[in-house]
Amino acid sequence: MIKPVRYDTPLSGGRVLRLGERTLLMGILNITPDSFADGGVHFDAGRAIAAGLRMVDDGADILDIGGESTRPGADEVGANEEMRRVLPVIEGLARQTDAVLSIDTYKAVVAREAVGRGASMINDISGLQYDRLLGEVAADTGAALVLMHTRGRSRTMYEFAEYQEVVREVVEELGTAIGRATAAGVSREAIILDPGFGFAKKAEHSYTLLARLPELATLGRPILSGPSRKSFLKGPIGERLPAEREWATAAAVTTSVLGGAYIVRVHGVKEMRDVVRVADRVREEFGEELRKARQGPFSPL
Repeated sequence: MIKPVRYDTPLSGGRVLRLGERTLLMGILNITPDSFADGGVHFDAGRAIAAGLRMVDDGADILDIGGESTRPGADEVGANEEMRRVLPVIEGLARQTDAVLSIDTYKAVVAREAVGRGASMINDISGLQYDRLLGEVAADTGAALVLMHTRGRSRTMYEFAEYQEVVREVVEELGTAIGRATAAGVSREAIILDPGFGFAKKAEHSYTLLARLPELATLGRPILSGPSRKSFLKGPIGERLPAEREWATAAAVTTSVLGGAYIVRVHGVKEMRDVVRVADRVREEFGEELRKARQGPFSPL
């Protein structure tokens, strides 16, 4: 368990995302017919906007809006179709909420248009591997940039799920992604990292990363954790539909918070809000006990 340092992460439009005071909730808003967890539920701009506003009311600090499913085996979606899905939702939400809006895309053209409509964060599952111009968009617009770890594309990622030492390799490859971003002009202070649970990883790899999440702190950037409803959670609980994995998600979210995550990306915002509040309180108490331990020899620690 670690007590996080504070980061001020710049967003487009001159805003700043303050990280480290408490764990932030990122609500997942999929504008797709085929997402693994909630495909088709929000495949309409009006319904998606209403769902996003409910998430904000439930406690979401950030809304992550995506128009292409990136689940393993998913087909790719063209940029025009992706923009048709997400841009009206971003515009509508930007008019009605001050919550941070994130565009979940790996395409530079989609990201640029989304930031122009009100998004201030770009969430790239590829870590700038699929479209190098995306880094230039983040640099030009001043948007925060989430770099996730993966290998290969959605249809082939499991072919690359072979590791000698998964934590070390993920840390190294995320470090390379940071290098790609800064070479494109992205400020290091604007970068957030995601270990990519379930992406090009077998279940045991995701569990190892989750258990050893504090080791990613060596990269010096805040961590976003996204275990929500993912298939690696089925191992201990048995075969369950994604929507039936909320209790398992709660355990993974708690572990993420205690492991130093600054943001947790979830489907069930209302449920995970209470989970995060309690986990934050435990982490805060641990930090206080650690402070006492450093003051003298009589602490129980």
